[in-house]
Amino acid sequence: MHTPIALSDRIHPGEWLGMLGGGQLGRMFCHEAQKLGYKVVVLDPSGNSPAGMVAERHMAAAYDDIVALRELAAITPAVTTEFENVPASSLKQLSATCRVTPGAAAVAVVQDRIAEKAFISAQDIPVAPYCEVRSIEDLNGAQDALFPGILKVARLGYDGKGQQRVASREQAVEAFRDFGQIPCVLEAMLPLDYEISVVMARAISGETAIFPIGVNTHEDGILASTVVAPGLVNEDVASQARAAALRIAEGLNYQGVLCVEFFVLSDGSLIANEIAPRPHNSGHYTMDACVTSQFEQQVRVMTGMPLGATDLLAPVVMLNILGDCWFNGNTNRAREPQWHEIFQIPGVSLHLYGKDEPRPGRKVGHINVVGTSLDQARERARDVIRKLGIRTVLS
Repeated sequence: MHTPIALSDRIHPGEWLGMLGGGQLGRMFCHEAQKLGYKVVVLDPSGNSPAGMVAERHMAAAYDDIVALRELAAITPAVTTEFENVPASSLKQLSATCRVTPGAAAVAVVQDRIAEKAFISAQDIPVAPYCEVRSIEDLNGAQDALFPGILKVARLGYDGKGQQRVASREQAVEAFRDFGQIPCVLEAMLPLDYEISVVMARAISGETAIFPIGVNTHEDGILASTVVAPGLVNEDVASQARAAALRIAEGLNYQGVLCVEFFVLSDGSLIANEIAPRPHNSGHYTMDACVTSQFEQQVRVMTGMPLGATDLLAPVVMLNILGDCWFNGNTNRAREPQWHEIFQIPGVSLHLYGKDEPRPGRKVGHINVVGTSLDQARERARDVIRKLGIRTVLS
């Protein structure tokens, strides 16, 4: 059993770090932590997870397994997460003897869209018009201005899952029934121009570091690409987004890496969409295009080390790789993509997640494409898109 650490203590290379979650974000965290000399223990229910297979130790247990949590706390002085649905009660239990970043209170807010919307609004940051939906009566009483809209489950939705566009009140009721009448939010659909992400880190000391803002494109509710380059986002919009993200992080007393997604409307106004209390898919470009990656920043926060520089080294396009690339229209038989053709393209870095089975719609990797100019990075990325058969149109 280690001695509980004080807020001001640093955790030095050679020590253990804990990760709750075994997905690809945990895997990339492991790589960065190991590069810095730390050892990682992953707690995840799966016996064969992307993070568990690269960590020094994998504990296959439920996130609320009291015995496993005690064992984890005995191994490591600090714990972090790679997804927002780890029970806040588990984080609270670990915090009795470990440094937990982000903390249970912050995660509890972001786990629930109803609480999240209320919190963002309380920070005087605009959100889309919405109403809480806990019953069919709530939908019957919803304002007409919320239609057409999007009905979203309040908890456990991601990558377009647990969301349904609804053109009318009747469609909303049908979707609510399809979701099992669990709590939801109904958001009005707005005239969207484009979406941006602010990925940032906030240290235990309150120090903050913000990465360059990315412009996102989605396909079927799943992030397809993020483009980052100087001058790509209007500076007034970028300044507003950075200030809003900082208010959110400070309001949550957040410690760790987080992402805030914003909608930029056709009139240029900014709307906060949602918060991710962890490194984010739209921040994967930092792995090859910034001085410090978002995953190294996550390590730095939990170990009490100074935050790294977030300077952009080159214009970059991040492309998600879905399992669809193994099929390309043939749904009966998977075929390995022609990776050698991708490696022939200058400025390309491939990141595969070690998942055991490529399935349509499943994230299995990403590619970062850099260039000396945005035009060059985009042209190279379009070449990757053609060769892999990725379904997206670059922003």
